[in-house]
Amino acid sequence: MSDITTSQVPVKQDGTLAHIGYVLRSNPVTLLAFTMFAILLLAAVLGPVIVPYDPMESNAAIALQPPSMAHWFGTDNLGRDVFSRVILATRLDLAISVAAVALSFLIGSVLGSVAGYWGGWLDTVLNRLFDTIMAFPLFVLAMGIVAALGNTVENIVYATAVINIPFYARLVRAEVNIRRDAGFAQAAKLAGNSDIRVLALHIFPNALPPMMVQVSLNLGWAILNAAGLSFIGLGVRPPTAEWGIMVAEGANFIVSGEWWLAFFPGFALMFAVFTFNLLGDGLRDMVDPRQRS
Repeated sequence: MSDITTSQVPVKQDGTLAHIGYVLRSNPVTLLAFTMFAILLLAAVLGPVIVPYDPMESNAAIALQPPSMAHWFGTDNLGRDVFSRVILATRLDLAISVAAVALSFLIGSVLGSVAGYWGGWLDTVLNRLFDTIMAFPLFVLAMGIVAALGNTVENIVYATAVINIPFYARLVRAEVNIRRDAGFAQAAKLAGNSDIRVLALHIFPNALPPMMVQVSLNLGWAILNAAGLSFIGLGVRPPTAEWGIMVAEGANFIVSGEWWLAFFPGFALMFAVFTFNLLGDGLRDMVDPRQRS
């Protein structure tokens, strides 16, 4: 009798964390993007703790001082520490961006799924509604909404969400419309699943990968939208620390040589938008069911 040697084959780890780790290891750009995103999150969460000065405290004696060891980003025209204000503004800008995108993602996903799966007159009505919203220049529409409702943080979130809803609704509608008659959807129906269950658990997950790319782009655009509204005076009101306000206030001093007032909040804004633009491919790979096989 011959001895049979059984080689142990390593078992492939399965699970969400293992898949996320695989995506991060396989794509250095994605790893860089998530590292930058982690920096933004740390600044947003720990901002009030790590800043060296009170962002709202003014001191006319040290007004318009250039960057130094005492004030890394210099001081503004009221003697407030620019570094402290830039760090503190991270929380507000990220909160506005995430809240607006989450709201538009939720509403757009529901409306787009309903329109794409059942079609008919409901699909026609919703598409005309989305066409009406997208017919306006989006930033001008956001300006109009905020001007009508009032320039509060909540209204900035609502305005940004409204102008983003058609992007998600149309994307989900197209993905659902393609897959509603696919074999796996028909098999799920024959197994006794209701239409809502088939839509939510079998069809919609296949629409998530392209939506994640749209989410990352919209996060960056939402920050730019909030900063733009603040820049023209329709966003967050001074003296609140917000990147758009700081850029607007600093723009008045660039000619006289105080470049740091607008440069550092502008750089933080660019850093955040660049981070979210890089996140798209990584988020798509993480939620794509086909990447797990």
